Amino acid sequence: MSGGFNESLGNVHGSVSTENKTGWKKILAFIGPAYLVSVGYMDPGNWATDIAGGSAFGYKLIWVLFASNLIALLLQSLSARLGIVRGLDLAQASKITYPRFVNLCLYILAQIAIIACDLAEIIGMAIGLNLLFHLPLIWGVSLTITDTLLMLFLMNKGMRKLEGFIISMIFIVGLSFLVEMFIVTPDVKEVALGFIPHNLTGNSLYIAIGIIGATVMPHNLYLHSSLVQTRQITRTDKGLKTAIRFNLFDTVIALNLAFLVNAAILILAASAFFKNGYFHIAEIQDAYKLLEHIFGRTAPVLFAIALIAAGQSSTITGTLAGQIIMEGHINLRIEPWLRRLLTRVLAIVPAVFTIIYAGQDGLSNLLILSQVVLSLQLGFAVIPLIHFTSDKKKMGSFAISTQVKFFAWLAAGLIIALNVKLIYEQIKEWAAISPDTAFWMYVLVIPVVIGIALLLLYVFLRPLLFKHADVPTYIPHGIASEIDNLEAVVYNTIGVSIDFSENDTNAIRHAIMQGGKKANYILIHVVETAGARYYGDQAMDHETQSDVDNLDQYVAAIHKLGYKAEAKIGYGTAASAIADIVKSQQIDFMVMGSHGHKALKDLIFGTTVNKVRHMVNIPVLVVKAQK
Repeated sequence: MSGGFNESLGNVHGSVSTENKTGWKKILAFIGPAYLVSVGYMDPGNWATDIAGGSAFGYKLIWVLFASNLIALLLQSLSARLGIVRGLDLAQASKITYPRFVNLCLYILAQIAIIACDLAEIIGMAIGLNLLFHLPLIWGVSLTITDTLLMLFLMNKGMRKLEGFIISMIFIVGLSFLVEMFIVTPDVKEVALGFIPHNLTGNSLYIAIGIIGATVMPHNLYLHSSLVQTRQITRTDKGLKTAIRFNLFDTVIALNLAFLVNAAILILAASAFFKNGYFHIAEIQDAYKLLEHIFGRTAPVLFAIALIAAGQSSTITGTLAGQIIMEGHINLRIEPWLRRLLTRVLAIVPAVFTIIYAGQDGLSNLLILSQVVLSLQLGFAVIPLIHFTSDKKKMGSFAISTQVKFFAWLAAGLIIALNVKLIYEQIKEWAAISPDTAFWMYVLVIPVVIGIALLLLYVFLRPLLFKHADVPTYIPHGIASEIDNLEAVVYNTIGVSIDFSENDTNAIRHAIMQGGKKANYILIHVVETAGARYYGDQAMDHETQSDVDNLDQYVAAIHKLGYKAEAKIGYGTAASAIADIVKSQQIDFMVMGSHGHKALKDLIFGTTVNKVRHMVNIPVLVVKAQK
């Protein structure tokens, strides 16, 4: 754990240029972050609520979808504003506002919510693969672990490639439903009437709560506040206003597309099931089978393809959100692939056990549970977000207006109230199953819910009670220190890592540029054979002997040029061996060639340079591999 803040999504932070562009090129430079966010608004959890609403009530709940979309637009625009103006994501802003213990609780709750969200995507993808290819559910769930490799590959290719992949997935989902609309031919007049609000009672209220709870997701607020920081912007009033305006365009376009997809799912369910007398279709598998029964093979195939694409894209954005909350709330940075693998495994385990012990029906119940868990977390993201963007001391002239603040708190109150009702109804339903279940509800679940409610109250009150406390404002890149001494640093002993490639000459050249003829150069090579790992310096196999001879040739060549040099052989793991030699030889500067591995090779071979940097306390110069 580092002492200060890392940049949010540091490996892609500020990686997309927006400067020196005008017109459409300027707009296109900013388009992307909201599309990654929008996939969370059309994930398998949304599908379940939309299908239930359409099959039970026809087109009557379209206005609920539309209202949810307006709330989402408001909250996502606040999230983007926070990231642009303060250069902080929502988790980082919480870190500097709330005490350490509260941040730990917020991190745990957010991580559970992300695992629950990931669980919904895993189930959705597994169901899609099962419907399309008849792949057993447990195989489909297990295959979703490969998303980790896909994510690592895309992140290494840059932010624009990742955004391009997500947008292509959204396009597949949208196109699938557009074709399905022509197949099911909905009643346009009745669809239009569905936009008129009306009273909600009984089951329609319950489904409406589910639609809102599944639409506005907590991890999207963390995600958006970070993704907007992938754009390079001029940090002036004019530059910030431009960034806010263009990101608002991005948000409006992307979330309205997500609304159209959700509306299409609801309309599909209303046209296919409600019109044909099937009023209780709440499961994705049933919807698929009925589509095939009513319309033939084309419609259900498109349905399954869209489901797989939605699940695939949602898992990627969910794991990005996992990185943001870990680095923001508790300031912990681990290898991206390891964190993503950990999140995915924690989501896969309950899915696998559910399939083994409860079968396909159990997966549907698990999907509902994941939405309940998400609703628990929502207030912990929405309330701080409104506090942070309302703070004139921190946001300056970019703090939200009184009118926007009123609608934001109204939306927050509505979401929290509806989600509290959803949780209450769910606990009541679970408790009614049997006396034993009711006992465990009172002993375990209800105390946890009460504790979470008290924490939510604290999160709400803390910024109000300590509004004028003199808390140092976090500056993303730190505060500039006074520069009063720029004398040249003299290095006496310089280490150079050698791998017997074309990069060696470049590394040695850069080392000599630092130390000249006064320094002593230690040429370091690590033998990584099985024998070297086991026997260490006692190993003298063919490869070790060959490496020793080659290193001696380098030393002799450097001596001829008038420089002092000696050879040192390490054994076993490269990073550890280099670090040991640095310490034993009292090396005060290290030069290393970058290995040039990318994506999968990084995963297999590791990143020696990064490991060495964390194991030594001297400057390390990384020389780029020559092409």
